[in-house]
Amino acid sequence: MAVWDDVVGQDRVTAQLAAAARDADVLVSAEQAGQAPPLEGPEPPSADRSGASQMTHAWLFTGPPGSGRSTAARAFAAALQCVSPDRALGGAPGCGFCDGCHTALIGTHADVEIVRTDLLSIGVKETRDLVRRSSLSPSGGRWQVIVLEDADRLTEGAGNVLLKAVEEPAPRTVWLLCAPSVEDVLPTIRSRCRLLSLRTPPVDAVADVLVRRDGIEPAAADRAARATQGHIGRARRLATDERARARRTAVLKLPLRVDDIGGCLKAAQELIDAAGEDAKQVAEEVDTKETEELRAALGAAAGTGGRLPRGTAGAMKELQDKQKRRSTRTQRDSLDLALVDLTGFYRDVLALQMGASVPLANDEVRDSVQRIATTSTPERTLRRIEAVIACREALDRNVAPLLAVEAMTVALRAG
Repeated sequence: MAVWDDVVGQDRVTAQLAAAARDADVLVSAEQAGQAPPLEGPEPPSADRSGASQMTHAWLFTGPPGSGRSTAARAFAAALQCVSPDRALGGAPGCGFCDGCHTALIGTHADVEIVRTDLLSIGVKETRDLVRRSSLSPSGGRWQVIVLEDADRLTEGAGNVLLKAVEEPAPRTVWLLCAPSVEDVLPTIRSRCRLLSLRTPPVDAVADVLVRRDGIEPAAADRAARATQGHIGRARRLATDERARARRTAVLKLPLRVDDIGGCLKAAQELIDAAGEDAKQVAEEVDTKETEELRAALGAAAGTGGRLPRGTAGAMKELQDKQKRRSTRTQRDSLDLALVDLTGFYRDVLALQMGASVPLANDEVRDSVQRIATTSTPERTLRRIEAVIACREALDRNVAPLLAVEAMTVALRAG
């Protein structure tokens, strides 16, 4: 199975990446044979020049959430590290079976650094560490590859640190940046990257990969893919996690519960509580382990109440601050998923009101959708969708979550 098999519904993008991987393989093989210099400079060659190489040192993967940006970047990283003997016989890099492909895909390759964050941003310190890593020659692989899955979370200072490395890369270093859109990355960085725009995958393609890779029943896979409107990660979670399905069911009941102010406030509080419960579950799974590992590394006395050695309290405080930021991020992400589901509900309402011949994303609650559609108007439905979008924007601006959600539920009642 080739590394591109999990890049769902992105034929144009995979064709570009496969061509670049072939050119990269030729460049490294020629360099190792002493026949050609390494690729120089981050600027992509002219696309219309005959014989131009498709490989360059910096790539920017953009696309809506769930489009598979990081999956495509990982697949490309694996293809760059492919050591399959079939290449000598004309085979394309990215076989998916060799040691280079396998270790790159699972995240253990020594020359592939996968960077993601549970926090709200990526700071200067972390970015400087990456830049130092990028200046090293490959230790055993063919390229030094840095995959930055959350390039949109770079602070301005971190972006300026990264710029120099992207502008003047080491000869065999490749940067793969992922972001929702080009506007989420500094103009000076994106101008030095080759842009790849991914689309939302078709529902049937997402359902197929859930069946093929996760062993999910076809009917359940189709429901999950349709409910998440092509978001691969959310579809997989919805199909495999009973708690995720229960939370979504509760969210889809909200439009019928905002008949009065009391119902609005109660529904808002329940949304916030559910998001907080998600954050608590993550903390229980991760925070305790992290804390005990740090205490052991610092030489603390045995037991959770053991005394820390003198001078180590700062390290423990830094970890606690990181865990608090991660909890905030988890709560916001969980709340945002609920708001996306709510938007999908009103999208179905609008589709029925307008007589659109499109399948409902939430067919399992068709009765509720029909009830709202017949007791409302398209204008009111659009205002409700705008209220959900306004809530998401308010959360992005760090408005208190409960205040933002209460304002939304009151707006949903008013229509």
